Amino acid sequence: MKLLPVVLALVSTPLLAADPAPAAASAPATATVPLAVGAPAPAITAKDQDGKAVSFKDVYSKGVTLVYFYPKANTPGCTKQGCSLRDSWADLQAKGVQVLGVSGDKPEDQKAFRDKFTFQFPLIADDDGKVAAAFGVPAMRPGIFKRTSFLVKDGKVAWAMTDKTTTETHAADVLKAVEGLK
Repeated sequence: MKLLPVVLALVSTPLLAADPAPAAASAPATATVPLAVGAPAPAITAKDQDGKAVSFKDVYSKGVTLVYFYPKANTPGCTKQGCSLRDSWADLQAKGVQVLGVSGDKPEDQKAFRDKFTFQFPLIADDDGKVAAAFGVPAMRPGIFKRTSFLVKDGKVAWAMTDKTTTETHAADVLKAVEGLK
């Protein structure tokens, strides 16, 4: 009888250690190192909350652009972050800042989030992970990207907030960074 637990442990170990099929095998792998300051900004096109194609290059051409990644629409931290930008919209506009919010949500989820909180800026539905991969934003889980922000100026990354990205004070941090841009 003393051997039964040992035999069961040996027999079940490979079953427990077996690696199940990846949940999102079709999703592209995202890079784990965010773009550095000075790197060319990705000239990618992705769909917004209405399913319309948004050319990042076209947005960059309008002025300094904040591209901010958030994990999931309609969650507490992501709502605080978006509302911080919404509430400081006049200050951001006065500095000529364009804003693109990006998460792995579907367009209809982005639309509901945008409408519920009356965000003035587009929310990009990166449900295939291509935008996150282009910016090197790591996925915490499939479709859930790490909170990361970039300011793009003249087609290059001019500022990046990759660690300890803020939620409630995000707009203030971005405005301070914009002040410091050359």
